[in-house]
Amino acid sequence: MLTFDMGGTSTDVARISGEPGYRYEQEIGPVKVLAPAVKIETVAAGGGSICQWKNGGLQVGPESAGSSPGPACYGCGGPLTVTDVNLLLGFMDEMRADIPLDRTAAETRLDELIQEIGEEVNREELLDGLRKIAIGHMAEALRQVSTRDGYDCRDHTLVAFGGAGPQHACALASELGMKKILIPADAGLLSAWGLHQAADREIKVKQVLKLLDDSIGEELDQLREGQRIHRSLFELRLKGQDSSIEIEAGQGISEVELREAFETRYRELYGDARPVDREIEWVALRLELVGRATDLDYEYFERGELVEKLTLEQDGFSTLLLAKGWRIFRGTSGSIRLDWEGRNELEGKAPAVVEAELFRRRFEGVVEEMGELLRRTALSTNIKERLDYSCALLDAEGRLIVNAPHIPVHLGALGLCVRKVSAGRTWEEGDTVVVNHPAYGGSHLPDVTVISPVFVDNQLLGFVANRAHHAEIGGKTPGSMPPDGGCLAEEGIVIPPTSIESIGDDFFKDSRSPADNLADLKAQVVANRYGVKALRKLAGQSAMEVVAFHLRGVYERSAILLARAIEGFGETSAEDKMDDGSIIRVKISKNEKLVVDFSGSADVHPGNLNATPAIVRSAVLYALRLWVRTDVPLNEGLLDEVEIVTESGILDPPLTRDPKTCPAVVGGNVETSQRVVDVLLEALGLQANGQGTMNNFLFGNERFGFYETIGGGAGAGPGWHGRSGCHVHMTNTAITDIEILEERFPVRVREFGIRRGSGGPGEWMGGDGLIREIEFLEETTVSLLTQRRERIPRPNGVPGRNLLFRDGRWQELKGTQKIVVKTGDRVRIETPGGGAWLQELQTSL
Repeated sequence: MLTFDMGGTSTDVARISGEPGYRYEQEIGPVKVLAPAVKIETVAAGGGSICQWKNGGLQVGPESAGSSPGPACYGCGGPLTVTDVNLLLGFMDEMRADIPLDRTAAETRLDELIQEIGEEVNREELLDGLRKIAIGHMAEALRQVSTRDGYDCRDHTLVAFGGAGPQHACALASELGMKKILIPADAGLLSAWGLHQAADREIKVKQVLKLLDDSIGEELDQLREGQRIHRSLFELRLKGQDSSIEIEAGQGISEVELREAFETRYRELYGDARPVDREIEWVALRLELVGRATDLDYEYFERGELVEKLTLEQDGFSTLLLAKGWRIFRGTSGSIRLDWEGRNELEGKAPAVVEAELFRRRFEGVVEEMGELLRRTALSTNIKERLDYSCALLDAEGRLIVNAPHIPVHLGALGLCVRKVSAGRTWEEGDTVVVNHPAYGGSHLPDVTVISPVFVDNQLLGFVANRAHHAEIGGKTPGSMPPDGGCLAEEGIVIPPTSIESIGDDFFKDSRSPADNLADLKAQVVANRYGVKALRKLAGQSAMEVVAFHLRGVYERSAILLARAIEGFGETSAEDKMDDGSIIRVKISKNEKLVVDFSGSADVHPGNLNATPAIVRSAVLYALRLWVRTDVPLNEGLLDEVEIVTESGILDPPLTRDPKTCPAVVGGNVETSQRVVDVLLEALGLQANGQGTMNNFLFGNERFGFYETIGGGAGAGPGWHGRSGCHVHMTNTAITDIEILEERFPVRVREFGIRRGSGGPGEWMGGDGLIREIEFLEETTVSLLTQRRERIPRPNGVPGRNLLFRDGRWQELKGTQKIVVKTGDRVRIETPGGGAWLQELQTSL
């Protein structure tokens, strides 16, 4: 079943199959708590969600009116909310509400919204559309808790409770294609009742970390210590992976049964059988032990009438709206079961402003589910755990329209990549092309892009694309990011636009991890195929012309917002240098367009700090999105009125088709991109410098390879302190857990924590950097690709340091360096702090 608890400010959703699932890590504010809790997702959509016209479009939530002032109908001066919408639609009986409701106040707020929209809108259609937008938010939340784990919403019963859950249940089930609904008795009080009735359970956990064997019974007996087991939870994974699969059993299970259960679940999640060369590792055992329990009576349901028209049932705590086509079954304890027996009738056309928001949300849902499918089906740690990937939807011209909020350095480049690959190519239905060559809009070689066209009735509607970082793709050093690379050929396998059909088992033979490359590429293709199918489904539900119209509308909305932002803009400039003195210079001015001119930046870099035009474009798009300060999709509409000027040099290197004559670019993607953002934000007066580096740290030998980026201090801004110990700007990947790092590789983490005092002091302080110290337990090649070791994050952040401990003493390492470490050597990385926001910065800008 899928549970749906809608209250005043938020909606809680969960998936339950027999027993509730658990989450073992919670985020409470800025703190992560390692403790078991029922796996519940929360979305900011409740009865108090504010309905407003914002940035040229309708918006429902995430802001809430709360309990004070509350919805407009509470009579305390509140805004128009979902509760007001339901009242005005007749979906609440104000005479049976537990507080007086002011319909006139809600009508007034609706009139104000219509005036803000500025065009003639049918009131009933607008109200219905606002409700549909809210339903869309909740539907996406339920899709996430089901599709994320490989389940289909349509195979579940919707259990709706809370004050407003039953009021939206029929519409939500129809949106998701669900055929059964359960409304518990006293639905508005169910959470409190359930807390009182819940059984006592004790959870015991033991870390096992060994290959799965026949010692299951022995481990169970040791952990339970004579207590009765309610259920056993086995955390299993493929050896070499970080993500695990939890297999539930009762009081006991054999090794053979556990292996079969893992194989079945693996196939459900990843769509394929377990790789035969990967053994099953037993990570942990959790036992749920029996405590006090309450015996509950069974409830029986009697077949009732078919709902022929909208019907309202309401008590003091909850409202149930019954829609036409549902068969009612009433339970002996007061619960209601609904079975769908109606026909799916076409709905009337929504107002244009409503339809635009609905399609924007649907487009976002497509790319978010692409990303979730890619994460779930990939094999490598870099994609599955560090989340180093991005997914996007583009129009027929190859313009980026919608993306999931993944890696900023990827996203602005995807449109250019699709257009470069499309030049001179005739796309056909079913095509999928793989590319990583910078000359075709690539960033650096580890970032492999997969592009698929979407055809409807033999017409090109658009494209779906994703870009994922393969942690190993050949080259002269493990990790495919050589600090001393001088040309593209030294950085790894170069892939010009290549059809997926021509990629065989030996395609990645020059990589140190060809099996992982092939598995991750397969996951990327699977994600694209889902995106193609989902976009075609949208076109089938409306029309290709309608979908194309709304793709264009999302693009144009961003273009309009940027045009407003640059009205009256004058001229500004900034410059900074890489640690080796290579200058990055920008001047921003307004002519017919906003001109972002990087003329005067350094010549082509002799090393690997060359940033491709795709990277520069990503940085500009990211900075403008921050400048607009508006919740709009990060798409290329923001660049519609922008001209980006570069000269041949570090920001526009000669990208020849021959890898041996093409400049090295790996550092441009991860380091120069950060400096480009720094100068853009400084010129626009948005923020002090952040750490300005990704602190790339790689090590490996012929047996293994490892890559991570390390966070640091964020810059402060006018009114806020910089955040400590986080990634900034062009990357937002996760870092590898210490336990996994030590268990998987021959290293020991000696220190990992905040580098206190590294953030710049001031009224608004810069964030502190991090310290990561690693001891090596065998001979290994280490590569460092870092910046801000020689030059500070302006105005006053502390630069970073790289250190080597050998033979009893510390020695300084360069920012960019390759070394061979011996057993017992330690590498210490102290990342830069962010700059403070000072009054003189505000004055100068």
